[in-house]
Amino acid sequence: MKYVVTWEPLPSVTEEAEARSLQVFSNWAPSEGATFLEFLGRVDNRGGFAVVETDDAALIAKDIAPFGVWFAFGVYPVLEIADSAAVGAGAVAFRASVG
Repeated sequence: MKYVVTWEPLPSVTEEAEARSLQVFSNWAPSEGATFLEFLGRVDNRGGFAVVETDDAALIAKDIAPFGVWFAFGVYPVLEIADSAAVGAGAVAFRASVG
């Protein structure tokens, strides 16, 4: 399953804390079983996004946990757009079938 992970720095993060977060990140690696397909930083430098593929959501929790003192995270299960569109089409058809 694919997930999009978002992060934004907590309001309390100082320059020193930002430097420490980068130091920790430079020594971090994803868990075996979690594939980070993309890491994207926001142009405004206020956070970012990762696309992660895993069969175990607990691995994402483990991978983001070391950074929770610096960032607020969101984790969203996602579908490929063709699959999402098919679900939407099915919902439209169902509603149309209801008298």
